Amino acid sequence: MAKIKLYYDNGPGKGKAYFFMCPGCGEKHAFWVRNNDGSEGWKWNGDFEKPMVHPSIKVTTPGGKPGAVCHSFITYGRIQFLDDCTHELRGKTVDLPDID
Repeated sequence: MAKIKLYYDNGPGKGKAYFFMCPGCGEKHAFWVRNNDGSEGWKWNGDFEKPMVHPSIKVTTPGGKPGAVCHSFITYGRIQFLDDCTHELRGKTVDLPDID
């Protein structure tokens, strides 16, 4: 099953984003591979089951929680949470869950 899913596609040469389920926050986070102005965003290997996304993805106030931070790298289908995360998976690496 897929770990990454298409979130937004504004057509050729325009904005395109994907999302994944974050097991630390319990919600979906998005990353843009192409911004709406056509410029490049994050690098993604195109693999839906063992994705690699660089650079890191930092989400502030996930779930609308004031002061909350989720900061991670996605490598070969695993998510590495960095030490500035404010949830219980801070500093851990776990498998990305499937997304439907």
